[in-house]
Amino acid sequence: MSSSEEHSSDEMTDTSDNDSSRFAPDESDEKLEDAVDASPSERPGTLNDGDFDRLVESLRQADVGTDTTGVLSKVWDFNAEEQDAEFKNDLRAASGIGRLKRKRGRRTGPVLSQQVKSLIGDGNQAYVDGDLQACIHAMLEVIRIEPRAASAWSVLAQCHEDMGDIRKALQLRIMAAHLLHDPELWERLAVQSKELGYNQQAIYCYRKLYNLDPTNVKALLDRTFIAKEIGDLRTARQSLLAVLKHIPHDLGVLKELRPILIELSDLSTCASLFQAAFDHSQLTFPSGYGVNLDSSASVSGAGFDLMDLFVLADLYNTSTLFQYEKAIQVIKRGCRWLQGRAEQKYWDMCEDDREYDIDPETLPGFAIVREGDLRPGMYPLDVNARHRLAIARIKMGDMDEGKMHATIILSENVMDYAPLFAEIADAYFEREIYAEARPVYEVLGADASTSSLHVLLQAAACRRMLGDLKEAAEVYQHVILADPLNTDAKMKLAEIYEVLNEPRKALDLADDGLPVIDHRRRMHRENRAGGEESMPMPSSSLFVEKSRGKARESTFKSKSGLSPAQVRALEEEKEKEVIRGYSRVRDLWPEIMVGNEVTAREWLLEAEKLVETFRETRNLFLTTRNNPFPGMFRQHRRSKRSDEANEEDMASRLQLELESERLSQKGRLSIANAFRGVTFDNWLRLFMQYAFLLTNRHQYALAEEVLRHILYSNAYQETSAQTTIRLSIITCATKARQYPAALEQCRRLMNVHQFNNEPLRLLCATLASGLRQTDSFIISTLQKHMLREMKIHDTAVKDREALRWGPVGRRYVLAPGGPNKGEEADDAAGDDVGDAIQNETEATPDTGPNRFLPTRHNPMLIGLYGQICCAAKSYQSAIFYLLHAYDYCSNEPLICLSLAVASLGRAMQRQADNRHHLVTQAMAFLSKYRTLRTEARPSRIDEVEYNFGRAFQQLGLHSHAVRQYERVLQLAGDKLGRDEDVGLAREAAYNLSLIYVTTGATPLAQELYRKWLSI
Repeated sequence: MSSSEEHSSDEMTDTSDNDSSRFAPDESDEKLEDAVDASPSERPGTLNDGDFDRLVESLRQADVGTDTTGVLSKVWDFNAEEQDAEFKNDLRAASGIGRLKRKRGRRTGPVLSQQVKSLIGDGNQAYVDGDLQACIHAMLEVIRIEPRAASAWSVLAQCHEDMGDIRKALQLRIMAAHLLHDPELWERLAVQSKELGYNQQAIYCYRKLYNLDPTNVKALLDRTFIAKEIGDLRTARQSLLAVLKHIPHDLGVLKELRPILIELSDLSTCASLFQAAFDHSQLTFPSGYGVNLDSSASVSGAGFDLMDLFVLADLYNTSTLFQYEKAIQVIKRGCRWLQGRAEQKYWDMCEDDREYDIDPETLPGFAIVREGDLRPGMYPLDVNARHRLAIARIKMGDMDEGKMHATIILSENVMDYAPLFAEIADAYFEREIYAEARPVYEVLGADASTSSLHVLLQAAACRRMLGDLKEAAEVYQHVILADPLNTDAKMKLAEIYEVLNEPRKALDLADDGLPVIDHRRRMHRENRAGGEESMPMPSSSLFVEKSRGKARESTFKSKSGLSPAQVRALEEEKEKEVIRGYSRVRDLWPEIMVGNEVTAREWLLEAEKLVETFRETRNLFLTTRNNPFPGMFRQHRRSKRSDEANEEDMASRLQLELESERLSQKGRLSIANAFRGVTFDNWLRLFMQYAFLLTNRHQYALAEEVLRHILYSNAYQETSAQTTIRLSIITCATKARQYPAALEQCRRLMNVHQFNNEPLRLLCATLASGLRQTDSFIISTLQKHMLREMKIHDTAVKDREALRWGPVGRRYVLAPGGPNKGEEADDAAGDDVGDAIQNETEATPDTGPNRFLPTRHNPMLIGLYGQICCAAKSYQSAIFYLLHAYDYCSNEPLICLSLAVASLGRAMQRQADNRHHLVTQAMAFLSKYRTLRTEARPSRIDEVEYNFGRAFQQLGLHSHAVRQYERVLQLAGDKLGRDEDVGLAREAAYNLSLIYVTTGATPLAQELYRKWLSI
């Protein structure tokens, strides 16, 4: 393309706004969407005239051809009155108000003067006589006087076509088409542009065609196909979306649109369109079958089949949307609908997937135990559909259901379902459940037809994360043999050798990687040179004809314009500000403790500045959290390092390690214990004080955000610091009555401090009493967690060899060969306990394998689980576990009391067939509780009397209950005279008043109200 033509195309746009961007389909996408809902009278009058004006303006500055050089650059003669009248007419046509009534249709141009008509006649006569040059000269003079004369452009185009200049004729006809407003003409121009290879011009013509004929869906489809050919996915996307407005929920259009939206990363739009089509199909064909209009045959889903369900489920399962619950609903409801069981909506009430449980006869040895009255449906389910359920369950953390589906899929032949196997393994790997992912990767890697570099690398990563470094090294060696240029495998193998204290092998690998680096650099230079040489080819199209498939590469520029000296000076100023601020908050704190509100507000303002300063420092929140904070100026390096630089650094480090151990020790990172003049202990104290004050001021959300953020700081990755921060979160959550958050932190402390009863005591103290506390106490996640801890504790006592130290979770877990393999990895992954440790050999002394293992059963752990069952009204299970705790510690009053409560609760249930036995058993445990409690603490006899009264009240023995409650009140009266705590007097008085009111002794109840229950 010549320079003048480039300048001309740069001035062309596709809207009537006063912008100067060039014509391109992607710039007209928004206009195309707006044109779908506009009336036909609104489109041509405004859009086309504006486009025409810009085209004429661009041709003023460009040359039409060799014979027309500079002709249109002359001063144009316009009639002001005619132009004003034309503008008003066009304005009426666009707005629809005051539109002129025309009997013979639409006028295609302005009123021509006699001079123009005479010139047109002379030009036509010259064309008839065969004098093309005279005709061209006459028509150019007409265009100079009146550029809106459509016939002049058409005759001029015909002259160039007769002269053999097809491309120039096409340009001129496009000019004329802006004045004629003929949809058929635009269609012919689009086809001709496509034949000549002018794809951008063809897209523009199809857009103008659609603006004139909004019912022409074929124009949108042709525009889509051309846009896909040249890689202009955005234009294709907008065109297909416009088609869907004419043909809603069309599956053919959706299948064309799906890869485009995925390529553009617009997954939310894709999911919403398929979800709308799915809902429409369910409402239109509730039976799950529809009639094919072409073959008149009954089709499952009326076209919306299993593949479409899989597409929708896969979209929801992506890491971009992560709407796993919707994926489960789509598969369950969609398969039920396609099976003709859409009316069985009661399956949606089940949180599990028992509807599609497999028949035990189909898979011998695999049995699923379900709780509840609803029996498993055992309906057939396609393997691919079950695979989507497995992925969704695993990713959302529902490991019981996810493993069940995964086990069924993994029982199939790996040769037939290798992709499904790989995706299940990837889901386990993403959830950091390496014990489950490893065997799947190994099965895939065992056969050449199912193995790949990705599978081998993932299998090696699983072995490394599970502590099998030597086996991981063997896999990396196989990968390097298969792909000698795979530097990633070489680097990871070198890291393993370095951990195994084999620096010579690691150095050899690093040296082998240097030729690969040189090769990669050479290829990068060649690609860059090739990219610079590629230039757009000249073209006579009105548009810049180029592919839009790939974006231009952006060059990296440094964001910092300061020198190292300036950075250090700035850091020194910030350090001084921090020291001043910390001194201020430290001086103000004593006044806050005495309740000075003004001081408290000032303290919060100063503390907020310090807290935000800490949180905004990137060096305190590095991705490698297991490394301690090295300081603000540990070393000078670029903000982004390439793989080549990392490989060269490893080679240098290994050489130094081989040369001298002393140099290696000097090369270790220095650990800083302060940040900007304030020690990390003081920083932590400041965070805690700040969070406590915010919680007291009903700003718990901000307090929790600060404390949770500090958990990820490199400065506080030690176990003691993590425990302190989590205890602070528990304190704030308890104060704000956010018991789920407190329960979460208690669980994490239980994971960190394994085989320790103190986290259990903390859990009981946090969820002591209350309705909301009870809801958190009986939540299913806590029950599963406690059950897993009981299994580990029991295994540690009975068979220590079945346990192994998990470096990721920093705790003992069941060995992979055990019956419950992977459950502990799941628990650790769910609690994010092992984020700070990447490998067993990297563990610090306080995070290594715990040498202490229990030698006796823990009655507290089992008793607490029994109390959870009791609170959940599962009294039968509670009795079972509490009896185990009683066997381990029969002299604990609390266990006896809990057994009595569980026995009475079970006796009150309708399912109990030995009611009298349970009541007798409860009284026996209560009697032993009385004996043990009075021997241990004689002063707490009122507690014993109260519990007996409560038991009699539950059994309906009111006379016995009254005697016990009156005994409690008598003991409380003696304490009241000595000005001591009255204990359970108020609870006893309240229960006794209920008995009095029930039996009609209202005066006695009122006397209790006045004495014990009045403020």
